[in-house]
Parts: sequence; structure tokens; C-alpha cells
Amino acid sequence: MSKKQPLIITYKGRSLGIVILVVAQLIIGAIHAFFGLLLLTYENLSFFPATTVYDVYTFVFGLLALVFAVFIWQGKKVGWIGTVAVSLFVIAADSLTILDLPSIPGIPKFAGFTEIVYSVLVLGYLLQNRIRRKYFEPEKNNLVQQHFESISNYLYFGLKVE
Repeated sequence: MSKKQPLIITYKGRSLGIVILVVAQLIIGAIHAFFGLLLLTYENLSFFPATTVYDVYTFVFGLLALVFAVFIWQGKKVGWIGTVAVSLFVIAADSLTILDLPSIPGIPKFAGFTEIVYSVLVLGYLLQNRIRRKYFEPEKNNLVQQHFESISNYLYFGLKVE
């Protein structure tokens, strides 16, 4: 009996999980960048009490989420590392806020729970072996890359590496 491969749904060569992650990160990044800029621009918004530190944090978080989402889409290692780092930071900052410990002033407690759950889901997905391998293991069938590496090794070391 032959073992059947599971059906993998893809879009433009990316798994459905990567597509969903990138879309979610783009939406979350755009919302945070927009509201962070709005809070920085109009400091006297009456509907949301926030500090300048929180305004900058929100804006920078939004920008980082946008940039790292693009890098994840492109399959770059920096996208994976950045998204994991930002998710860990959000979990730490929101956990401290929920526990009433010193953190970034102005983080709303009501948003902390959902941000922690979302960040844990992102980490759970990105830390799977099959996903992590896509960003950290070089492709073995890329003949152009292998040829370029052997030429650069030859030029650098002065010897031919097979």
C-alpha cells in the first residue's frame, strides 16, 4: 500500500497557514500603525486615555508587524525571527500590564488578553518544525544557488569545493 500525501492548500506557492498569518499581520499592523499615528498626532483624543510612550509603542508595533509580514510572505528568515520576537514582546508587555506590574504605560488591560492569545497562536504556528524549516533550511534543489556558492568559495578560498 502506498502512503497518500495529505492535501496541502496553497496560494502562490505558500501554504494556507502562511497566507492567513500574513493577512492577519497586515490587518493588525495597519490598524496599529494608523491608531498609533492618530494618537501621536492628536494627543487630546477624549475617547482613549493614552501616554506618549504607548502612542509610539502602538505605531512602532504596527510598522514592525507590516514589515515582518512582508518578509514572511517573501520567505525571509528575518520575517520569521521578527514576528517571533514581536510576539514574545507583546506577551511579556501585556502579561505585565494584566498583572499590574511595571510595563509600557497606557496599555489597556481589556486588549491584553486577546493580544496574548493571538501572539500565542502566532508562536504556536511559527514554531512548528515544518514551518521553521522553511525559513532556516536552505533548499537542496536550487542548482543556481549551489553553483554560485561553489564559484564564490573558489574565488574566496582559492580552491574548488564540490
